[in-house]
Amino acid sequence: MIAGDARMDVLRPKRLKDALTMLRDEGPLLPLAGGTDVYVAINAAGLPAHARYIDLWGLGGELRGIARKKRAIEFGALTTYTDCIRSADVKKVLPILVEAARQVGGVQIQNRGTLGGNIANGSPAADAVPVLMAAGARVVLRSRADGEREIPLDKYYLGYKQTARRFDELIVAVRVDVPEGAQLFRKVGTRAAQAISKVVLARVANGVSWGSVAPTVIRSPQLEAYLTAGGRDPEEARRHAHADVRPIDDVRSTAEYRRTVVGNLAATLVSV
Repeated sequence: MIAGDARMDVLRPKRLKDALTMLRDEGPLLPLAGGTDVYVAINAAGLPAHARYIDLWGLGGELRGIARKKRAIEFGALTTYTDCIRSADVKKVLPILVEAARQVGGVQIQNRGTLGGNIANGSPAADAVPVLMAAGARVVLRSRADGEREIPLDKYYLGYKQTARRFDELIVAVRVDVPEGAQLFRKVGTRAAQAISKVVLARVANGVSWGSVAPTVIRSPQLEAYLTAGGRDPEEARRHAHADVRPIDDVRSTAEYRRTVVGNLAATLVSV
């Protein structure tokens, strides 16, 4: 919906260096990848006046793909959920990312939605982000002025929909050291498919992350410390998890329900 004199300007660079120049010289611009989150926002709230976007979809040759590099795996920012589902490397080293990707919307969303976009959108209900965070992923940012830098994913979010990305930077990749140990993904929603999560749990070895229980996707440091120390008491695991999360009431669920689910899921981890 476009109201009044609202206008949507879209820049379409053909190369990454051109995109970085546009961000630096013609901003502020909102990066647009698969567009699955942006279109939802526009349909819900209408188009902001004079909205300006930079469409990255044409940069797939530079920003899309999955590469195994010795003891790490790297995802280009435009790598889609379908790419993850089909990747033999992902199935081998991070199978819960395949599981999470299969639960993101329908096939059309999986074909267009990207890992970089899922991270950039900053939704606490993101499905792929808890998996990547539990695995210790690092976000790779690049700008025309300063080149490349890495930020641990669990340090990337500064608050609800707030990130450490500067206006002239793009997410270009996500890097994950190949994990060892147990992996577990659990998504609780209103229905079994195509549902926004009420609670998400991801465990990779002793790394634990939660979705939909705080202003951002979060790590679970107290629970992680308990698991690392060899804790085996379900009630203690429940208590540590409750100390880490900050759920709220919203249209999808209540804080009380979310806390109950978090405790129940945490209790199962001592047997994984």
